[in-house]
Amino acid sequence: MAKIIIIDDEPAMVEVIVTLCRDKGHQVFPFSSAAKAVEQMAAIEPQIVITDVKMETISGFDVLRHVKEHHKQTLVILITAYASVDTAIEAMKMGAHGYVPKPFKIDELQMTVQRALEFQSARQENTYLRKELKNKYKFENIIGSSRKMQNVYNLINKVADTDSTVLIQGESGTGKELVARALHFNSNRQQHPFVAINCSALPENLLESELFGHKKGSFTGAVTDKRGLFEEANLGTIFLDEVNSMATSLQTKLLRVLQEREVRRVGDNRSVPVNVRVVGATNEPLQPKIRDGSFREDLYYRLAVIPVEIPALRERLEDVPLLINHFLQKQAGQTGGEPKKIDPKAVDLLCRYDYPGNVRELENAIERACALCENDMIMPDDLPPQIVEFANESTAKKARAALPVGKSLDEFIQEQEREYIEATLAKFKGAREKAASVLGISMATLYRKLEIKGKK
Repeated sequence: MAKIIIIDDEPAMVEVIVTLCRDKGHQVFPFSSAAKAVEQMAAIEPQIVITDVKMETISGFDVLRHVKEHHKQTLVILITAYASVDTAIEAMKMGAHGYVPKPFKIDELQMTVQRALEFQSARQENTYLRKELKNKYKFENIIGSSRKMQNVYNLINKVADTDSTVLIQGESGTGKELVARALHFNSNRQQHPFVAINCSALPENLLESELFGHKKGSFTGAVTDKRGLFEEANLGTIFLDEVNSMATSLQTKLLRVLQEREVRRVGDNRSVPVNVRVVGATNEPLQPKIRDGSFREDLYYRLAVIPVEIPALRERLEDVPLLINHFLQKQAGQTGGEPKKIDPKAVDLLCRYDYPGNVRELENAIERACALCENDMIMPDDLPPQIVEFANESTAKKARAALPVGKSLDEFIQEQEREYIEATLAKFKGAREKAASVLGISMATLYRKLEIKGKK
């Protein structure tokens, strides 16, 4: 059910429209005075206004102007006995949602109202989804309090609302696409498309067609005209992931797009202007590729107007506890339960790993642990074997490095023995009989070893 204001200075016409709308279950507010309708509009907050165009004091176009200025979510349907193409065009230009000429059929008006409500519902859902997307890709969702990540936050926050081309550099799994989406959904282009493509996922000829489009008949299989992703992303952002893998011939076409702000479809002889922000990403340094000629230097400088370096996770291990908590919350959100807890020993193991797969590997480890743990507490045994093995190997290496190399074996054994005896005595608060019993030696042996220690 919707709230609908009906305005017509002919009472009979108002009554007809009121009946048609009430038959569909809508709440109707009839007015024979446009001025009174405009005055009451803020209090009623209608979804739809149905108004005649030609009225004595205030015209339907005047009502439309008022609605567009003060009630932007309300849709207006114009009705007139003076139908003409010019009037209809003018109504659409001004933002009317529908235009119905008199005399109208009953189902014609009802269908126009129904379509307006469906449009409004879709618009509200779209607004909600965009709000959810923006929340999902807020800068705060790029987790990390380390100095390196704070530098990343500060940089992308400064450049998000500009049109500058950005090149995101970082190893696979560091979250380059997350940064690209954050740039888009926090920019003035957020209401327009975000289009992403992995440049390494397609062969050269298919990638060219995907990016720039093609004309019908330009190659075998091109049975229709096709818009490329640059055209699809018009007014928005295109994200070129792994741009480092792009063939040099495509690099030339990409350079032209960046310079001229226009694209030419494969097989076409004309160019189409595009207004697109380009965000590129590379998982390897481009300077070596520039030196060996596999990546154009001029394209690099066009892409890297704003270079953003995403640090590897092993370079910011202090962020691991924050990430663990984030991924536990995320898993709980997906399953609908309470977040699982994690044993401190498991956290310690996770904080000592070097993460060749970066943040993505940590997320996978937490997902695996949540699936395998037998209760609400993740234990070290629930973690992937390579993480546990790495931590154990690291501990062993540190222990080997701490050994006092350079002493005789007898001296080393005596030192270890003395340290163990002292630790045992300390545990039993100097009670030598208890210590000797636990150590499995006689009191005489204990005294002798303590005397040796004293002499040393």
